[in-house]
Amino acid sequence: MPTLFIDPGRLSQELSLEEPRYDMDDAGSLVVAWTEIGTLWAQVEPIDAGVRWLGEQALPEATHRITLRMRRDITSAMRLRKGNRIFQILTLHDPDESGRYLVCRVREEVQ
Repeated sequence: MPTLFIDPGRLSQELSLEEPRYDMDDAGSLVVAWTEIGTLWAQVEPIDAGVRWLGEQALPEATHRITLRMRRDITSAMRLRKGNRIFQILTLHDPDESGRYLVCRVREEVQ
């Protein structure tokens, strides 16, 4: 596979990498708290915006492609944050299998 050229200068947006921590509240319900485990520099590119249906409720949805330097500890259970914007990781892949970069397809949680 040919090596893909990604301009490292385009990784200009600082994002926080967060992982979920699960705990039980006083009523015995599962509570998820997000903990920042690091910051990274990335390129965020919008892909699509539209509506996702949940039952009969329309939910706005925006998807993005986020390119960052390779980190082998990132999983799809984690999320990325930029200020108040939250990006849920849907897929991860190495675009040219060189181990240099990681491309994440994410869904922005529109509030």
